Amino acid sequence: MSTVRPAAILPDRASGLVVVSGLVALAVAMGIGRFAFTPLMPLMIRDGTLTTAVGAEWAAANYGGYFIGALTASWFSRDPRRGVLLSLLGVALATLAVTWVDGGASGLPGAALRAAAGVFSAWSLVCASSWCLAELARRRVPQLGAWIYTGVGLGIALTGMLAWLGGRQPADRLWLELGLIAGAGALFVWWRTRGQRTRVAAPAEREAAAFAPRARGGQPALVLCYGAFGFGYIVPATFLPAMARELAPDPLVFGLTWPLFGMAAALSVAAVARWLPNAPRRRVWAFAQGVMALGTALPLAAQALWAVATSAVLVGGTFMVATMAGLQLAREARPDNPTPLLARMTAAFAAGQIAGPVLVRSLGDGRWAGWDALGLVGALATALLVVTAAWLWRDPQHVPPLVRQAE
Repeated sequence: MSTVRPAAILPDRASGLVVVSGLVALAVAMGIGRFAFTPLMPLMIRDGTLTTAVGAEWAAANYGGYFIGALTASWFSRDPRRGVLLSLLGVALATLAVTWVDGGASGLPGAALRAAAGVFSAWSLVCASSWCLAELARRRVPQLGAWIYTGVGLGIALTGMLAWLGGRQPADRLWLELGLIAGAGALFVWWRTRGQRTRVAAPAEREAAAFAPRARGGQPALVLCYGAFGFGYIVPATFLPAMARELAPDPLVFGLTWPLFGMAAALSVAAVARWLPNAPRRRVWAFAQGVMALGTALPLAAQALWAVATSAVLVGGTFMVATMAGLQLAREARPDNPTPLLARMTAAFAAGQIAGPVLVRSLGDGRWAGWDALGLVGALATALLVVTAAWLWRDPQHVPPLVRQAE
């Protein structure tokens, strides 16, 4: 039986800096570059600088940019640290530029900036993961790698708190503040990683894959489930603050939904790593997707602020867990060469993200069976999440643990 030496658990100062640098990079890339628009959209609508229709286009542009960034992040395979620094600088500049954009006309300049922020966010996510996980593996503390992903939830929570506490300010002032924070984060990562060279961890990953049991087939279904996950979570992730604003116009009330979303995301990743180390990947993903379906259904069943807040916690608390479990299951399905399957899943996820806001936009202001566009798309998302969660839950045999014990 393998044991874990205390020295393998307690990081040295250099390893701690790697974790903190990765955490800050993901907080900036995802919390600001990818998701800042969610809590700021209702404030921009309030200020008259954005319409709901143009807002949906901006959101779709960001998700499209993210997909393009995921496909092109391999440009930095030789030096992922350079990719991290370049992408964080790009996030800061794109965020600052939104300050001077008016979305009330064509909305094209703002959509272009949000698309650019999506590209930079994807680069940062891929490059930060590549660089940090390789460094931690080299330092023999690979189990610390999961903690960098808490940065996603913490960044979302930070952005949400700024929009909540500063919600009485004009939205363009908040964009300026977020841009300055992103710039400070980029400077911090550059300062803390000076002189550190990129080490490639591919041989270690190949060795681990050689001993990993292969999950049984159903790869096309995995791709469909991951696409349904992207479609299901993006509706509340994009429109929850706007839903809350209709129920409570005060920014100090409706703005609280997004900090709840982010904190739930951060805490759920830590909880799964701490208390579910041996749970089957398929079952963890299925459970997360089922809970997410409950979160998307609540605002449909109850038009109340408590339902929107609970939805923020349920969806925010499961989307990062589903991401982790889904991608790990893909690696287990193809341990010899997971890249093609990961690419197909990423493409399906991005397509689902793009489809959500675009569908809301195309449905417009009409009503169908008593539902508006958000309600109808939310019902479709709930149905897809339930069906895919049921498929994932079946037959978990031979599916390895979500997190393998350190050898």
